[in-house]
Order: sequence, then structure tokens, then C-alpha cells
Amino acid sequence: MGPRPSQSPDLPYPPLDHDRDGLTDRAAEDSPPPSRLYPHPLRMAEPRPEPKRLYIALFVVTALTTTATGAGAYAAFLADFGRVTVNLSAWQLLVNAFWYSASILAILGAHEFGHYFACRYYGVNASLPYFLPLPPAPWIFAIGTGTAGAVIRIREPITTKRALFDIGIAGPIAGFLVAVPLLVIGVHLSTVVPLPPRMIGFNLGEPLLFKAARWLTFGPIPAGSDVNLHPMAFAAWFGLFATALNLFPIGQLDGGHISYAVLGGRISTGITVVTVGCLLALTVFVSWSWLLWTVLTTAMLFIFGPRHPRPLDEPEPIDRGRLGLAVFALIMFIVCFTPAPIELMNIVGPRPRPRGSLQAESATPHISPALPVDLDVRGPAYAPQKPDDSVPRRQQRPN
Repeated sequence: MGPRPSQSPDLPYPPLDHDRDGLTDRAAEDSPPPSRLYPHPLRMAEPRPEPKRLYIALFVVTALTTTATGAGAYAAFLADFGRVTVNLSAWQLLVNAFWYSASILAILGAHEFGHYFACRYYGVNASLPYFLPLPPAPWIFAIGTGTAGAVIRIREPITTKRALFDIGIAGPIAGFLVAVPLLVIGVHLSTVVPLPPRMIGFNLGEPLLFKAARWLTFGPIPAGSDVNLHPMAFAAWFGLFATALNLFPIGQLDGGHISYAVLGGRISTGITVVTVGCLLALTVFVSWSWLLWTVLTTAMLFIFGPRHPRPLDEPEPIDRGRLGLAVFALIMFIVCFTPAPIELMNIVGPRPRPRGSLQAESATPHISPALPVDLDVRGPAYAPQKPDDSVPRRQQRPN
């Protein structure tokens, strides 16, 4: 026979004593605290602290790339689709680049810090935001964003449905609340100008919220004219578009978290598959600009599977307040979504005047931060051309 348990000092379990009632555990008296013997079942090992240098470096580089993009966007805005030759020094371009750079960084930062602080509230280990720089290419300077967005890394499982819901929805709401006032100010700073006879650029699809801001600011757009977007409005457009992308109810996107927490695993899995199918249809039949997002979400579907990871406390219900926030998230998605986000515009020769009423004329306006083919950025000594006054630089708002 082997030694008695009380004679074995190497066993990790506390020794047992016999008494008249049976067995008595002496762990509380003779053993270390249970936390030293058995790890907590829900607590993961603390990761090694990351140096802040990486976060700071990525933010600085992203600030530089968005500032470079903002300088090009401001020059294109002043050019009025090629009607005016830009006459700004490099310093003036740099200063005005922050219209775009500061706006886009504020929207992305609010979104990711919304997730981050929600994680901190629930004690979920998460990284600070990683800003992702995207160097602008000259030939797409007018539609370049200077950034691929920002992400945080959640290092441990989310324990409850309510925590999953709150962490998922905090980012879109925070980014949306920053993007909306920037949209209002940016559209107010934009102008209505006539389109030139020769121009190559890109049309930005208008979400419902953007349409409302444009109509409240300018009213119906005259035929042959267009809204020349201010860089701040362009940043707000990108913020709304990014919000819509994140709210797609797919897998582990923000919308996927919300869908799983509210509807449960089986229904949210079906919604994920159907939504990816809708993205494929949008890419094939509506706009090529969905191609990259469709490829990424499809790859995510094959790599991670269509099922959302289960939280540790699966049966926890969602209360009415959170159901109301879920409805608000759906409304955010509807007002931020556009079926054709980016379309190539190639105008050669006079643009035909649409027939019908003013409503028909402004039914499909082109809101374009386009880089015209005649843009010429020169030094201060170069005199700008006199603009065409057939359309006022700023159309009067409706009464």
C-alpha cells in the first residue's frame, strides 16, 4: 500500500481527517488559500504589458497620411471641379489639411475608444486602438482616405450577453455621435458649383442622413450642377460609411455582436449567411466598390465559421433598454448605408440636362470630392482664373 495522504507532502490536495461524522476538510486551517492551489476558472493569465510606442507610432503615421490626403482634398475643393486654379502655398495647404485629418481621426478614435472603455467597464482585457495608416496614391488622391481605419484587440472572452452587447454597440454609437455634427458643419462649408464639360472623378453614394443634410442646406440641386464637398464633409461621409460597415450583422463585427446578443446563436448564424449573400449580390449587380468588403467578410466566414462565439453566461437575457438600443443601431445602419458607395464618373463633353421637375433633376445628384483633370496647384504668384458666375458659389437655403 502507498503512503497515507497525510504522509505525502507533494500532493496538491489538502489532507483529510476522520471524525465521528465522516471526513473533515482541514484546507482552511492547514492549506494555502484556494486561489494558490486552483486557478480561477474564468480568469485568464494576464498578458505582458505592451509598450505604448507601437500605438503612438501608428497614430503619428496615420496622422501624417490623413494630413497628406487632407491637403489634396482641400486643393480639390478649392478648384471647384477645375473651374478655378488653386493658388496656395504649401503651408496654407498643410494648415487646411486638418479640416479632414482632425475630423477623420476624431470619428475613428471615438469609435474605437467607445469599445475600449466598454471593455474597461466590464473588466475585459483589451488593447488601446491601433490606427492603420494608408498612404495616398496620386492617381486616387481625391478618394484616398489616408487610413484603413482603427482596431482594438480584445484579449479574453466576453463573459455575458449584456457585456457583449454593450461592447459591440458602444463603438458605433460613439463614432456616430461625433460624425453627425461634423457632417452638418462640413455640408454647411460645401458649395454648389456647375460641373465642367470635361472631368474625371468619383461619385460618392449618399446615405439617407447625407441626403437630409444636403437638402436642408442647399435644397434641390440645379441641373448641371453638383455639391463640391468640403474636406470635413468628406471625413463625415467616410465616418458614416465605416459605421454602416461595422453594423453589418456578420460574425464578429459590431453588428454581429448585437445580433447574437439580441437574437441568439441560431438566428444570428442564419442572418450572417444571408447578409454575406446580400453583399455578393451588391457586388455583382449594384457596385464594384463592395468587392473588397465582400472578399473580407467571405474570408472571415470561411476562416472563423458563421457561428458567433458563445459567451460564458449564455442564458442571460437582454433587457428592454438594450432592445431599444438595438433598434437604434438598426436605424443607424439604415441612415448610414448606401448601395453604391463609390462610382467612377467620366464626363466628356457637356453634361446632359435631366428632364422633368426639380425633384427629378436632383434625384441622383453627384456629391463628388473629385480631382478634376485640369487641377493645377502653383505658387502664390500664379493668379487664379475668374470663376464662372452662372451659378452662385453658395446657393441660398430654402426658407
